[in-house]
Amino acid sequence: MKRQLLKLSVILTIVLGFNANAFAGGIITGKVEAKRAKYKKDVVVYLKNVKGKFSAPKKAAIVDQKNLIFEPHVLPVVVGTSVEFKNSDNVNHNVFSPAVCKKFNLGTYNPGMSRSITFDKPCVVDLLCNVHSEMLAYVVVLDNPYFAKTGRDGKFTIKNVPAGTYEITAWSEKLKPKGKTTVTVVDGKTANVNIKLKR
Repeated sequence: MKRQLLKLSVILTIVLGFNANAFAGGIITGKVEAKRAKYKKDVVVYLKNVKGKFSAPKKAAIVDQKNLIFEPHVLPVVVGTSVEFKNSDNVNHNVFSPAVCKKFNLGTYNPGMSRSITFDKPCVVDLLCNVHSEMLAYVVVLDNPYFAKTGRDGKFTIKNVPAGTYEITAWSEKLKPKGKTTVTVVDGKTANVNIKLKR
């Protein structure tokens, strides 16, 4: 009898624990709207003024250099994230940024090498290569992990968002969000919101 009760207790704990985790947050989906379709891609959608302390991932994010292009063109990260800059080309590369909030220069390095840097404050950091002036990319450093980057269709999904009402906004290389947008998140539910971009 005791064994049966113990088994039942373990099963209930697992089931209830699973249910608690399953509804520990909500999901935000939507899309960004822009007059020109090409401006819908690589937009970083994120929540503002989220309370709490957030840890950066232990594993470094990666920006590669292939065919004289930074990949990805836009990389959103949370504060404290280290980014590894690889050189997968057959020529030397350099990575530097003139951004006031994170000015750095990793120097010139050979094919097959990589260098890294940690982004320690919220800001938008433009990436350049002084060997190839046409190369350009961005690291968008955010103070919380509730963000997503849009695809070509402008759609985005932000998962595991704590219940509450938030201001949601976007960063775009060319455009700005139109007005102020808020979204209310409920545990276990999906909230849908669209963000309009303008010049």
